[in-house]
Amino acid sequence: MSHHNTLFSQTLSLIPRHVFQKLEARHKTGRISRKFGFKEQFTVMAFIQLAARRSMRDGLRALSAAGSRLYHWGLKPVARSTFADANNSRPVGFFKDLFAEMYALCAPKAPRHGFRFKCKLYSMDATVISLCLSLFPWASFRKNKAGIKMNTVLDHDGHIPVFADITKAKTHESRMAKSLSLPKGSIVTFDKGYINYAWFRLLGEKSIYFVTRLKNNAAYKLLERRPVNRKTGVSSDHVIEVTHRGKTLRLRRIGYRDAETGKRYEFLTNHFRLSARTVADIYKERWRIEIFFREIKQNLRIKSFVGNTENAVLIQIYTALTVYLLLAYQKFLCKIGLSVQQIFQLLTLNLLGTRSLDELLNPRTPKNENSCYLSLLGLAA
Repeated sequence: MSHHNTLFSQTLSLIPRHVFQKLEARHKTGRISRKFGFKEQFTVMAFIQLAARRSMRDGLRALSAAGSRLYHWGLKPVARSTFADANNSRPVGFFKDLFAEMYALCAPKAPRHGFRFKCKLYSMDATVISLCLSLFPWASFRKNKAGIKMNTVLDHDGHIPVFADITKAKTHESRMAKSLSLPKGSIVTFDKGYINYAWFRLLGEKSIYFVTRLKNNAAYKLLERRPVNRKTGVSSDHVIEVTHRGKTLRLRRIGYRDAETGKRYEFLTNHFRLSARTVADIYKERWRIEIFFREIKQNLRIKSFVGNTENAVLIQIYTALTVYLLLAYQKFLCKIGLSVQQIFQLLTLNLLGTRSLDELLNPRTPKNENSCYLSLLGLAA
């Protein structure tokens, strides 16, 4: 009997089988069901993401409707209690490591950032995901609110997430920054919430450069005035010295006025070789991480959860990030101009179809067009 893989199956096949085997061996604790292991759990969670299901019952009901296709996905009908127990008890580390493995697979295929320098460029920021306090009491944030904070590092080669750390919403961003490990010689940009002179000194010792905004009340000593080209919007380029706990730190302060908005900015960096305008453009590029947060909140299931425990919430978020990387990986392989958001919409509408991914993402005009598929042209209309 001939069989054609569904788009869902084709998408999951992008993750090599040996990756699951390696991670299952690493995180195996006690006896895990042979019928519903880590891989099967991820498959169900990924289906809920790509099928845009809003609850556990909704997701499992849609999954059971797949019928005989479950066999080809390596699944059997899943009981709600089995699925809930797995989300509540299995280690989050498996899904966190799977996200890291997917990034390692995706990064070599990603297009480079648009700057002339060759070193890696990252941006770092955090977003708060609001939760219902009565359903998620462990995530208490304020008196009548609950929430978690997703601290993320975005790789500007392909604009994909490279690192994510989920904490309570009241945890300050700087705690995550101190444990961050980046390649030597890379540049990371972030907002004023991460300013910490002791951390800046540590970054310099590791040959990691940063670009951020200068606080309005920052105290510093002017050491040198550098020449500037005011036609580029740069108004000043100074070498300054700040003192923190008796130790001095030499930094660079750049004044810049945006020609479009007329707003004036002051940037702070430890990179003394880049042009002042390039430093300003690097910080401007930080808006890409805001777009990333907006895309995952609008499309992936990180605002409605299939479980209420902390473990279940973390598993769902790391699954969502892995699915995002899967879609980005397909985008890089096909070398198409679609955004990850557009690819997600196309897959959601055709998830159980048997058309190839290449045909879906690069629609042609066959003589007998199958009306059950939504092409890119139909979506754009």
